[in-house]
Amino acid sequence: MARILIIEDDVNIRGNTAELLQLEGYLVTTASNGRSGLEKIGCENPDLILCDILMSEMDGFTVLGHVGQDPDLKRIPFVFFSAKSEKIDVKAGIDAGADDYLTKPFELEDLLTTIEKHLKK
Repeated sequence: MARILIIEDDVNIRGNTAELLQLEGYLVTTASNGRSGLEKIGCENPDLILCDILMSEMDGFTVLGHVGQDPDLKRIPFVFFSAKSEKIDVKAGIDAGADDYLTKPFELEDLLTTIEKHLKK
């Protein structure tokens, strides 16, 4: 079973996404902000990270920057999921080093397709 870490400050989105992924057979860990998410990345060793961008304490770009600087963590697929849906926002996420970018609200099928695509790499 693949391990997915969800870093999301909205309790409803975090909980609903975690539940949906658990029902699909994934092992899911969650974090309510970037700082706790970064700590969990080191402890949990996830196979994929889903991360919001706008969060308190540490935003998604900062989390991605820390992950990208660590040779052991940099191999983990990193997917932004954010309500920021303008093309410039998506481009900024990809240019920063994210492997993919989903806009909220997203369809479960799109989420699962994105996860499977990056887990197969």
